[in-house]
Amino acid sequence: MMIILKNIVDKGTDMAGRTVTQDDVAKEAGVTRSMVSYVISGNKSRAVAPETRRRILDAIEKLDYRPNKAAQVLKQGDVAFASKSIGVILCNADVFRRPYYAEILAGIHAQAHENKYSVRFIRFFDELRDPVLFNKLISQEEIGALILVAVDQALKSEEDRQIIEKIRERIEKTVCVEWKYDGLSSVLFDRQEAAKKAAQYLLNKGYGEFVYIGQNDERVEGVAQVVHENDGKDDFYAGEAFNMDGGYDSIKKVHEEGNLPRAVVCGSDEVAIGVLCYLNEQKIAVPEQVAVISIDNIEFSEYTFPPLTTMNVQKYSMGARAVDLIVKDNAGQNENAFVITLPVNIVERKSC
Repeated sequence: MMIILKNIVDKGTDMAGRTVTQDDVAKEAGVTRSMVSYVISGNKSRAVAPETRRRILDAIEKLDYRPNKAAQVLKQGDVAFASKSIGVILCNADVFRRPYYAEILAGIHAQAHENKYSVRFIRFFDELRDPVLFNKLISQEEIGALILVAVDQALKSEEDRQIIEKIRERIEKTVCVEWKYDGLSSVLFDRQEAAKKAAQYLLNKGYGEFVYIGQNDERVEGVAQVVHENDGKDDFYAGEAFNMDGGYDSIKKVHEEGNLPRAVVCGSDEVAIGVLCYLNEQKIAVPEQVAVISIDNIEFSEYTFPPLTTMNVQKYSMGARAVDLIVKDNAGQNENAFVITLPVNIVERKSC
């Protein structure tokens, strides 16, 4: 029996099966090895001419060069090697289906890439309750920094808060995004102020009576402040909702109870989309019969019927600024904690 062996060229090897090194790349590009190292590492302490960078990148592609991670770890040490790796913890798996959080994650990834950092993993907070996985992920040998996205939504017990405290002890550069935790650096928007501005906008437009449907957090306090200053009432809270289904169900309940409001402040655009869907089904004209305003300004809000008036939240910037804090060594803790509150602004459309 005859066995025919085919030539196989592995990634990172030449035709002879030899590992391609930075010396090979330097020779192909006609530059020094140190110049190749500068380009590969993203080191910005030394300027590299665009044409030189292009030659190096072309040589890398031609030779199919890949960095040897094991060699880098041996050379730098586990902690040094992991210093430019960022871990991301999300509140729950539902975040992946939410366009609002997709923009935050896009900002994280883009800014990390721009600064030659890598996103080492994206995990959910519930997973950190497994001590084995926690010890594996939350380690300076695995990551140099950690971003906690909307994790306040996952904190249900004292045990959960103890997990945050353990994170603080292990990872110095920990940044909260879209929420705030005492002693940690944060990038967020002022939920209370955003809701207050939305409610005040309705009031200024002549909508004297309105209700709130949305998340039961600081947004409620923002609406309450405007309501109390206007007429002192306390019955403005129509229902808790987090998504389109919640918005739909809440306004339906209000309608069926015979308490259809003149206007609605929604805690998020997704909640507002559910509200609009129900009102459209019932042929209740917006804004002629019921006006709607929201908070977020996700892309879909421009294409609802009618287009949604909403408070613009700088979602992409929240993710990007979190990475900036890490890259610039400003992601401190306790008295060195750096808190960035991004402003919101009204985007006027046709729903109110």
